[in-house]
Amino acid sequence: MDGRTDLAMEAYALWKQDAQDTTQLPGVKAREEDAGGVHITRVDILDERGQAALGKPVGRYVTLELRALARKEEGSFEQAAQAIGREASAFLHSPGSALCAGLGNDEITPDAFGPWALGSILAVSYTHLRALELVRAAADFLQPEAIIALDALAAMDPARLCTTVQLTDAGLAPGSGIGNHRAAFTKQALGRPVLAVGAPTLMRAQSLAERELPGLPGLIVTPRDADVRVRELARVVGFGLTLALHPGLSVQDAARFLA
Repeated sequence: MDGRTDLAMEAYALWKQDAQDTTQLPGVKAREEDAGGVHITRVDILDERGQAALGKPVGRYVTLELRALARKEEGSFEQAAQAIGREASAFLHSPGSALCAGLGNDEITPDAFGPWALGSILAVSYTHLRALELVRAAADFLQPEAIIALDALAAMDPARLCTTVQLTDAGLAPGSGIGNHRAAFTKQALGRPVLAVGAPTLMRAQSLAERELPGLPGLIVTPRDADVRVRELARVVGFGLTLALHPGLSVQDAARFLA
């Protein structure tokens, strides 16, 4: 996969595109569904065969395409937040406590998804943590039952920029989608379950070209209205995680508490 996408659904779609007579990929289960105005793709990478084929760690990957939200349809924010909340709850299993870490740089819009999403998560206390070592130290001190790591992702398809959210229990490696690999946030590294929540906000310019062109490999593309779209996506993800962490709250309740 050459690190071209952080989305397991895109990696699987690319494999299907390249496959000839094979209709099922060993070590991978994939299925799609529509629920509450949100299109959901589930990719389970079961073993080393699937990991090698898709270039992603073993784990569950759930990707939500928030098409109605992107079109600003009435009620789409609430639908998207509720869908994210349901899927996050399935990963988290109602933890008594969770440490949320927003990864990225809040002064660079395409990289600000993680820090901005923290502002829409109802929490007892706020600490902006980015480096793995800091998160590990905080987790060792606070002893949360789970860690939620939020970060911007890279995609191959421009239609998925700022319209898609991926949740996975396989952790995340910040910067991997653009070749800037850093220490991975995983259960093995942090000693407790990790839910990685990411949204693609950028892509490599080379993905838009049909052939290799000089200068493109180092260029990154992001939507021209990224400042508005990333903020809205971060907000809906924050609300969704609030619903997952505080069962019984509605989107309206979360809005009142976070106002």
